[in-house]
Amino acid sequence: MSWFSLTETIGPTFQSHLVDLQPILLKCLQDESSTRVRVAALKAVGAFIEFINDGADVVKLFRDFIPSILNVSRQCLANGEEDVASIAFEIFDELIESPAPLLGDSVRSIVQFSLDVCSSQALDLNIRHQAIQIISWLAKFKSSFLKKHKLVVPILQVMCPLLTETASGDGGDEESDLAADRAAAEVIDTMAINIPRHVFGPVLEFASLSFRNVNPKYREASVTALGVVSEGCYELMKDKLEDVLFIVLGALKDQEQMVRGAASFALGQFAEHLQPEILSHYKSVLPCILDALEDPSDEVKEKSYYALAAFCEDMGEDIFPYIDPLMGRLVTCLQGSPRNLQETCMSAIGSVAAAAEQAFIPYAEKVLEMMKSFMVLTNDEDLRARARATELVGIVAMAVGRTRMEPILPPFIEAALSGFALDFSELREYTHGFFSNIAEILDDGFTQYLPHVVPLVFSSCNLDDGSAVDIDDSDSVDNGFGGVSSDDDDTNDEPRVRNISVRTGVLDEKAAATQAIGLFAFHTKNAFAPYLEESLKILVRHSGYFHEDVRLQAIIALKHILTAIRAIPDNMDVSEKQKEVLDSVLNIYIKTMTEDDDKEVVAQACMSVADIVKDSGYAAIEPYMPRLVEATLTLLHEESSCQQLESDYDAEDGDVDHDEVLMDAVSDLLPAFAKVMGSNFNALFVKFCTASSRSDNGRCLSSRGCTRDGAPISAYIDRIMPLVLKELGSSDATNRRNAAFCAGEICKNGAQQHLNTMAMYCVLCIHCLANLNLMML
Repeated sequence: MSWFSLTETIGPTFQSHLVDLQPILLKCLQDESSTRVRVAALKAVGAFIEFINDGADVVKLFRDFIPSILNVSRQCLANGEEDVASIAFEIFDELIESPAPLLGDSVRSIVQFSLDVCSSQALDLNIRHQAIQIISWLAKFKSSFLKKHKLVVPILQVMCPLLTETASGDGGDEESDLAADRAAAEVIDTMAINIPRHVFGPVLEFASLSFRNVNPKYREASVTALGVVSEGCYELMKDKLEDVLFIVLGALKDQEQMVRGAASFALGQFAEHLQPEILSHYKSVLPCILDALEDPSDEVKEKSYYALAAFCEDMGEDIFPYIDPLMGRLVTCLQGSPRNLQETCMSAIGSVAAAAEQAFIPYAEKVLEMMKSFMVLTNDEDLRARARATELVGIVAMAVGRTRMEPILPPFIEAALSGFALDFSELREYTHGFFSNIAEILDDGFTQYLPHVVPLVFSSCNLDDGSAVDIDDSDSVDNGFGGVSSDDDDTNDEPRVRNISVRTGVLDEKAAATQAIGLFAFHTKNAFAPYLEESLKILVRHSGYFHEDVRLQAIIALKHILTAIRAIPDNMDVSEKQKEVLDSVLNIYIKTMTEDDDKEVVAQACMSVADIVKDSGYAAIEPYMPRLVEATLTLLHEESSCQQLESDYDAEDGDVDHDEVLMDAVSDLLPAFAKVMGSNFNALFVKFCTASSRSDNGRCLSSRGCTRDGAPISAYIDRIMPLVLKELGSSDATNRRNAAFCAGEICKNGAQQHLNTMAMYCVLCIHCLANLNLMML
């Protein structure tokens, strides 16, 4: 017993004696005569972990403990001593967290033991939940181990059936949080995000076998599994969309409510994550959602409204034939449904309005009149509905335009402003979004509202961060499918820290307020001058914020601030201020390009730089060009911070996403440089076109960018085209697309004297594409 206490305090000293202590601890772990001895030995072993370095001898000694730990745990579970087995799971948790490579081949035994425990309904929910969490952490932080040891399929063969094991419903929130189906969904979701190519096949097989099962829980699990993996496996699922829609749309007509509810959930996930491919199936999907809106179950209705909202937003003109029946049902729902249904219904109406635009005008007056009653609600339980109503008015305003909205805006503006007195973060967030939309439709007409709204966005941006973040040692999460860690898809095999539980309302409010600053500045231009200095301070601070949603909005807004200050009439003081702001903005963008760990934020910085370069002229940009070029090359070499998080991934497995959005944004920088630099770009051309990338796609992207907008390509055609021809035959669709684009730009921008050469290459390109089409038939 004393060893445990000592290892907690003088562990580093004990480490040097581990060779001598190991046999003693092993013997204690196997002491069946005393539970106290075994527990103490377990705790001592656990306490050692944080002091273990990565020395090979020490690591081997420690790995030798794992079989004994597993044996003790199995014996204790058989004897009903679940609290002792719980200590073992805590040790496994520490093993995963340890920077030393302590798992080794023992990961097989740990996973098998965890699967045995979590699938045993005879055991307590708490111990089963611990077992599932071990699998979840392995999937999130050691996914390469699961691939290497071929554990993905065995895990899914247990997790998918666990989706059938729903909570009894009488155990309260705590039991719901520990429910096996919820925890299993979290594991499946995590695996889908981190190792999608290994997950989708087994999940689709489970769904295909289970959706006709006589047991409704299996039918429910089949569509739940498909919905859960749609985020992580979106690329693979798009290729099998007809198959998965056949299962899910069939389940939406199931006689059991639980199955219909799961199907409407899955459709909502598809609508969110499988864009735009899912929209091509609107003729089969939308009628099914319309029918589900009439379901006798409020739960199915609510999920169907969510699915409708996610599906309709990007439909465009395809929604026209459905507007009337949709709005008839949605307006009816608003008039007499419970608050939760009214909230999701308002989201659906917003999506219809966003898709329909001017075609929504016949319905706008009635909807806006109904929103007035929602926008004056003050009871706590009604504030979420008030927030949704405020958001909806802004969306309708965007759809119908300034001419129709401006005369009737004052009461909505007044109601929106009064909501800030109610101290409800979600309402403030949606109200910032409302005013952003109003600024967009009024443009300079929004100037009159700046004194009222700018202090409010400043107040939200200056909220104390301490109110937003807590450190949470629990593994339960609100959505049941994963933690709130913002970069779940970028954390493979990294040493983890304890869960960060983020109260997202405050973060969402800050992101909405940050976005509003930029839009106010962009649309009111020089009228925003009194607020520029404070706005810039906030945006500089938010460009380094801990959460990428806020950083992203800051990066976008910084360019708008630059636009606003450039609109102020010129004088010497203004010119100096413009230079200072340009300096601040470009320094932040250059730093973001190489140091930010979020690809979407980096992509936005690249797009903003491209716009600023084109708008500024070479004289203003010249001092920054060496660093901009260096940052761009870093991205083309795939050596920036956001590209290093996946460095431990096995590229040959095909799980590394080329991240098309990021690399497209990077390639957009090159023609911007060429346009502003003119002949000065020639020296950089070769450097960009020969950028050493970890993939041919990266080199092709470089060439694609360098050949746009009349860049000086003539002298380099023979160096670029062999790469283009190679990538036209690539098995990767993104590579083929980039190569085809590059070939077109070369043909368009190549000089007259190279017509014969270009004609030859055009014939070769056509030949490559023809062969590819034959292979795909």
